[in-house]
Amino acid sequence: MLDRAGKQVAALSEVDGVARYLETHECDAVIASSELAAQVVGVANGGTPPVIAVVRERDLGASMALLAAGVDDVVSEPIDELGLSLALRHISTASRRHAVAGASSTLIGDGTAMQELRTLIERVAQAKTTVLILGESGTGKELVARAIHDSSPRRGRFVAINCAAIPAALLESELFGHVKGSFTDAVRDKIGLFEEADGGRLFLDEVGELPLALQSKLLRALQESEIRRIGGTASIKIDVRLIAATLRDLRADIEAGTFREDLYYRLNVMPVELPPLRDRPEDIPQLARFFLVRHAARHGRPEVELSDEALEALQQQPWQGNVRELENILERALVLSDGPAIDLTFLGTVMNVRAAAPPTDTELSELSIKKATRELEASLIARALVVTSGNRTNAAKLLEISHRALLYKMKEYGIS
Repeated sequence: MLDRAGKQVAALSEVDGVARYLETHECDAVIASSELAAQVVGVANGGTPPVIAVVRERDLGASMALLAAGVDDVVSEPIDELGLSLALRHISTASRRHAVAGASSTLIGDGTAMQELRTLIERVAQAKTTVLILGESGTGKELVARAIHDSSPRRGRFVAINCAAIPAALLESELFGHVKGSFTDAVRDKIGLFEEADGGRLFLDEVGELPLALQSKLLRALQESEIRRIGGTASIKIDVRLIAATLRDLRADIEAGTFREDLYYRLNVMPVELPPLRDRPEDIPQLARFFLVRHAARHGRPEVELSDEALEALQQQPWQGNVRELENILERALVLSDGPAIDLTFLGTVMNVRAAAPPTDTELSELSIKKATRELEASLIARALVVTSGNRTNAAKLLEISHRALLYKMKEYGIS
């Protein structure tokens, strides 16, 4: 049915397979059985395309549960062409409305750092050059890359690949393709991701993991706007805007001889640095609410609230895994909770809650009344002696103490 409509179809049988496929391919929709549809929602880092669930019969309760779990539409078996066409049209209209709203709206947080990031995304999206996204693991580099693509006037495909997730021996074929017979397993021609992204954007996550030989080929593709498949003799012109991302210090890699300096400058035309979560704790309440609502729908659980103490504890954590770690913690807490709220005690059962730092010796000494009194007395005596030009008798009168007491305190405080 979809083939006749001119749609390209990929058949997958497991949720993990869907996640891997969506990391490197862009899809208009995912059609899944009712058993798998809810699991597919949000399975990829950048979010899945719209999901259509297929139910065995017209069951209103089951359909409503699927919609509550984040599924975009539901069709019942046996699938007829009209019903599927209407569902596809519905999700297409919804997708266009979301696109008009702006991709950067999917970036959660209204703090200063996120507002500046949204502004930068809008500017970078208009540029016809390469973009290098820099940030720690879990800061949302692919989400930012998709926001740049969706905010751009270019309407081509967004194709993504994680360079660290594919063996070096296979990565060249994934990026540039190959011709039949070019190596043992090359049983047919294969187009690479550069060709798939022609007219759109290619996102290379963890670009710092590319082997040196492949860095040279990437540099040539960027400089010449053309690629050559493995085993091929013809050059293929491409029109691709590249977005790269890394958590590595590429300058240090250049010094170590593991990353090409010329490629670095070619990639780093428009750098975008992502703030770690610990530098924007003001966004954690908004992020926490977003993740709790999302995963409550995904797991078919009632929504829960965070107590003020639990929320404050989340804002004090170092979050080495950044937003991804926060989401994982909140999903775990939601699944294991059995009440309408998550308090600090329960939060401590699903994560190591970092206690507030104990006061330092300096901070404790600042609370001493005795010390503060001594400092005030010494200051007043010094000022009185200045006003009286060192006349101790007159200074004692100003301080309203005896001359003998003044001499004693001057000796105690080391005032000459």
